[in-house]
Amino acid sequence: MDNPNTYYQQQSERYQTEASALYKQMTLFSTLRILVFLLTAFGVYMTYSNWQLAAGIAIAGLLIFIVLLSKHTDIKAQRQLKIALTDINKTELEISKGNFHDRDQGLSFQDPLHFYSLDIDLFGRGSFFQFINRTVIKEGTQQLAAELKANNVNDIEQRQEAIKELASKPEWRQLYSATASLITVETSAHAIISWLKDHKSFLPKTMQWIPTIYVVGSVILLSMFFLKVLSVDFLGYWLFVGLAITAIYLKKINVLAYHTEKIKDTFKQYALLLDQIENENFTSDVLVDKQKQIKSESEAASIIFNKLSKVMDALDNRNNFISAIFGNGYFLTDLKNSYKVEQWLADYKNKVEDWFEVVSFFDAYNSLGNYAFNHPQYVFPQVTNDKEVIKAKDLGHPLLKVAKRVDNDLTIQNEQFFIVTGANMAGKSTFLRTVSLHIVMANVGLPVCASSSTYNPVKLITSMRTSDSLTDDSSYFFSELTRLKFIVDAIQQEPYFIILDEILKGTNSTDKAIGSRKFVEKLVASDATGIIATHDLSLCDIEKELAEVKNYYFDAEIIDDELHFDYTFKTGVCKNMNASFLLKKMEII
Repeated sequence: MDNPNTYYQQQSERYQTEASALYKQMTLFSTLRILVFLLTAFGVYMTYSNWQLAAGIAIAGLLIFIVLLSKHTDIKAQRQLKIALTDINKTELEISKGNFHDRDQGLSFQDPLHFYSLDIDLFGRGSFFQFINRTVIKEGTQQLAAELKANNVNDIEQRQEAIKELASKPEWRQLYSATASLITVETSAHAIISWLKDHKSFLPKTMQWIPTIYVVGSVILLSMFFLKVLSVDFLGYWLFVGLAITAIYLKKINVLAYHTEKIKDTFKQYALLLDQIENENFTSDVLVDKQKQIKSESEAASIIFNKLSKVMDALDNRNNFISAIFGNGYFLTDLKNSYKVEQWLADYKNKVEDWFEVVSFFDAYNSLGNYAFNHPQYVFPQVTNDKEVIKAKDLGHPLLKVAKRVDNDLTIQNEQFFIVTGANMAGKSTFLRTVSLHIVMANVGLPVCASSSTYNPVKLITSMRTSDSLTDDSSYFFSELTRLKFIVDAIQQEPYFIILDEILKGTNSTDKAIGSRKFVEKLVASDATGIIATHDLSLCDIEKELAEVKNYYFDAEIIDDELHFDYTFKTGVCKNMNASFLLKKMEII
């Protein structure tokens, strides 16, 4: 679709209309329930002298009331789903206007020791993660963050195909997210998996048939009581026998019930999502493989999950005092349901982690597909083995507004190193983050903000933000040296695209110039590829000595006593600096 906002507006209006229609149906069924109740009460009152007729009216009225209540509950659930879908589309419209800074910033995923995540605004307020994230499940959020931090250069084209396919399924993606959002989950998938692995069965195999035999005994005794063969005393004795048998395992049953009560909502949520995955037609290899992961059993994973959910619901009924006393006394319900839970765990607990992973995967990849759908003007990089690592036209930063964004062409070959100079605020740092995001997005499989792009996959490593640490008792300069050492060690193992911004800021200008020059020379000698931005014009002299080094700059002009920037990436060395001008302009000096 050329204009995603048109789609979102249409879908928002559609679901809002459907939600309103369902509300009217809910009101109708509520009214009918009240009417049935009143008519039933009136009928019983008018026929109370004929108890058979009165009982028949009461039973008929109760059945109709239950049917109407069930219909009302179903319609209410449908309406909640429509409201959730409406909200999803309204949210997309708001985000398209730039209103996304109140969303999850992903701060917990920031890692100063990571290859690039702290340097390129991947997480935090106004970050790429905050802009792209549409996950609903906690594990899906973690999966999305992991994809952005993976630095994975393998199978990019397969990921591209998966993202393209999900981008073409906006209704399915939204239904998946809306369904997940309607269930509040108390326990994380990680905690559930840990419990499943640690759980030790406590019921013997004989418990498979003991409850059945006991139920038969209860039915026989009850029948004999109604036939007046036995007195009520025997029923009381039998009740205590059942409670005594249950009491043997009561403590462990309580522990099992405690855990199942906490996880049952998670299982219900995952069962619904697994069902949606199972029943969708996928063609891309990545999505088909994920679908096979949950279709390899004799029964679909969603059905297997549903079975456990029903047993857990039955076990949860023990919280009703009357049900607990008579259910256990005459039918050993706790033992029967606990045994079913344990059998399920024995059969499937080692496979639950795989099923959870598939649900989380689709939750994360829906965000990637959604991003591709929202930006049909962006291009999926053509993966090549060419000498050019990046050859992009009209490359821009995806978070900048189109009206203000200045796009640039970039061609950088393998083992080339660019030195970028420029005045303050001329666009150097933004350009470095633009190139960094191109690499990260391309490796994830996303379309990039460019009119065309060919890309020879490479891992990214950066040094753009360094801070001192009072906790670690490390100075700013030492922290920066540690980061540079990390880069040098990494490129000895495998190729990386290196992006540096004004290195060695923690020392004097002369020392900085000498150190920066030697560091760049070492990188070039190591056949490194990358870009360094600097204010040190002396560093540009390396171009005269090393063919691999090229100079580029961003310019600034003073026109009519005002500073002007064109944010254009140009060949050469910057001649115009603006620090003194800005100090005077702001009346600092």
